[in-house]
Amino acid sequence: MFVLAFVIFSISFSTQANTLDDLLKKVLEERQYESEEFRKRELQFKKERDKRKQLLNQALKELKKEERISQQLTSQFETNEKELTILENELNLAVGVLGELFGVVKQIAGDFRGQVLNSLVSVEIPGREHFVENMAARKKLPNIEELRRLWFEIQREMTEQGKVTQFEAEVITLEGKQAKQLITRVGSFNLVSDGQYLNYQGDPPQVVELASQPKRHFTRYIKKMEKAKKGTQPIFALDPTRGSLISILIRTPNLFERLKQGGLVGLLIIIVLLIGIAIAIERWLVIRRETAKINIQLKQLEPKEDNPIGQILSVYEKNKDQDIESLEMKLNEVVVKYLPRVEKRIGVIKLFAAIAPLMGLLGTVIGMILTFQAITLFGTGDPKLMAGGISQALMTTVLGLCCAIPLLLGHSFISSRAQKLVQILEEQTSGLLAEKLLLNRDSRGKEKEDKPIST
Repeated sequence: MFVLAFVIFSISFSTQANTLDDLLKKVLEERQYESEEFRKRELQFKKERDKRKQLLNQALKELKKEERISQQLTSQFETNEKELTILENELNLAVGVLGELFGVVKQIAGDFRGQVLNSLVSVEIPGREHFVENMAARKKLPNIEELRRLWFEIQREMTEQGKVTQFEAEVITLEGKQAKQLITRVGSFNLVSDGQYLNYQGDPPQVVELASQPKRHFTRYIKKMEKAKKGTQPIFALDPTRGSLISILIRTPNLFERLKQGGLVGLLIIIVLLIGIAIAIERWLVIRRETAKINIQLKQLEPKEDNPIGQILSVYEKNKDQDIESLEMKLNEVVVKYLPRVEKRIGVIKLFAAIAPLMGLLGTVIGMILTFQAITLFGTGDPKLMAGGISQALMTTVLGLCCAIPLLLGHSFISSRAQKLVQILEEQTSGLLAEKLLLNRDSRGKEKEDKPIST
C-alpha cells in the first residue's frame, strides 16, 4: 500500500491528470508496467537459480573426483613410505663402512679447516678454505675426486710447512693501505718482508704490518735470510709459536719505558747519576792534565811554574840556603795549595754514591704504599692494578744500585789517581829535603876537616 501510494503520488506529480478517469487510467498503466517488470525479474531469478544449481552440481562432481584422487595419492604416499623405508634399510646395509668413512672425512675436514685458516701457507695458496668448509658441512657422501683432493691438500700443507719460499702478496700497511710486497715465508711459522716481521690474521685472511718490531738482535738476520741462496742455511730468529712470542717481545717495555716506571724518585736518581758522572769525568780530565804536566816536568831539568813539581823545584832553588825547617815549611805550603785543585769535588762523588741507594729505598717504599692502596681499593682480583706500584718499587731499587755502583767505582778510581799525584809530590818534597840534609852534613864535615887541631 505504501508503494502504491508512493507510485500514485509520484505519478500525480510527474504527470498531472485533468480528470479522475485520466488518473485511474494512469494508475492502471503503471500497475501493468510493474507487473511486467516483476514477471521479468522472476524469470531472471529462476534462470540464475538453475544456473547456480548447475554450478553446484558441477562443483560436487569435481569434489568427488578430487577426493578420489586424494585417496589414490594417500594410498600411493603410504606405499612410497613403505618402499622408502625398505630402500633406506637396504642403503644402510649397502653403505656399511662408507657411513663411518663419511663421518671420519667430515671430522678430518673440520679439523683441517681450522688449520688452513690459521696457516701461513694459505697466504701463498689461497682458496683452500672454501673446499674444506664444503667438505666439513656437506651431508652426502663425497666422491673419489673430492677424497683425493682432500688428501692432496693435507699432504701439500705438510710439505709446505718445511719450505722457505718467496712470493708476492697484498700487505696492509700501518696507514691502512694495501701494497703488494715480496714476502718470504719460513715454513708455517713466520712471514717477513723488507727486513721486518709480518703478522697473519686468519679471519678475514690478511697480512698486516706490525705496529713495532722486536729488538735489533732479532731483526738483523732477516735481510740475510731474504738474500740467502737456495741450499744455504742462514741464521734466523724463528718464532715457533707463529707470532705469539713476537707480540710479547713487542709489548716488552724498552729502556725509556722502564725508566719512566721509576716515577719522580727514579728521575731524581738519574739526575744524581748524571751529575756524579759529570763530576767524575771533570776530575779525571783535571787529574790527567796535571799528571801529563808532572810527567813532562820529571823529564826536564829546568823547572816550570805550570805544574806543582816545577813550583816545588823553584821554591827549593830559591830557598835552599835556608835551614831545613824553613825549607820544609815552604815546600809543604806548595803541596797544601795544590791539594784542593786535585781533591776538589771528589767527596761529592762519594756522597752521591751513598745517597743513591737511599733514594732507591725511598722509591721502593713509595711503590709498596701505592701497591697496598690499590689492594685496598680494588682487591687482589686484577694483578695489573698492582703492577704500577710494584714496577716503581723494583725500578727505583735497580736505579739506586745502578747509580751507586758506577759512582763508587768512579770515586775509587779518581781518588787513587789523586792520591798518586799527592804521593808524587810528597816523594819529590822528601827527596829535596833529604838532598838538603846531605848537603848540610857534607858542609859540616868539610868545616871540621879544614879547622886546625888545637894542642
